[in-house]
Amino acid sequence: MAIKDDIKPNRSELLALKKRIKLSQSGHKLLKLKRDGLIIEFFNMLERAKGIRAQLVADYRAADERIAIAEAVEGVIAVKSAAFALKEKPTIQVASKNIMGVVVPKITSSGIAKKLTQRGYGVIGTSARIDEAAKAYEALVEKIIAAAELETTMRKLLDDIEKTKRRVNALEFKVIPELDEAAAFVRLRLEEMERENTFRLKRIKAKGQA
Repeated sequence: MAIKDDIKPNRSELLALKKRIKLSQSGHKLLKLKRDGLIIEFFNMLERAKGIRAQLVADYRAADERIAIAEAVEGVIAVKSAAFALKEKPTIQVASKNIMGVVVPKITSSGIAKKLTQRGYGVIGTSARIDEAAKAYEALVEKIIAAAELETTMRKLLDDIEKTKRRVNALEFKVIPELDEAAAFVRLRLEEMERENTFRLKRIKAKGQA
């Protein structure tokens, strides 16, 4: 149902429609700016995500190779013993940040990359191959956390971009045109009423002079 079907053709209604049109146009402009800004932010992150994803694959292959070498040379039991020797577990904190009105995760970590003396196993009882494998997996975990934050942020931005696009389109192609149509209808009716009143007054004046 069109907006004009629910309005009364009077001056106060016309003023109200003008205010609604102005507000809708202002909202439309702001939403377009937000949409465009989010799209730019998304594509900037997409470039970063491609780099992180490529590095993640490379780090995974490097870690997989190093753990395979360590197991082949030192034995699976020795590698598992070194892994279980870890005393201090890494910690991950998840907070939030705001990007143009979109709340996205901010993930920070600590205790992932460790010094040789912090890994819990004895330096004498292990070889450099186990150290290299541990270091490679620490780097891999850090890259996974960075990728998780970035890709989750991108999904949230993409969702908000779609929502904002729908709102922009609704204002541009439905709300504002209907308000303009309603305002034009009220102006037309007011002009018709004014002509009718003018004609009526002329007839009354003419009768009075007869």
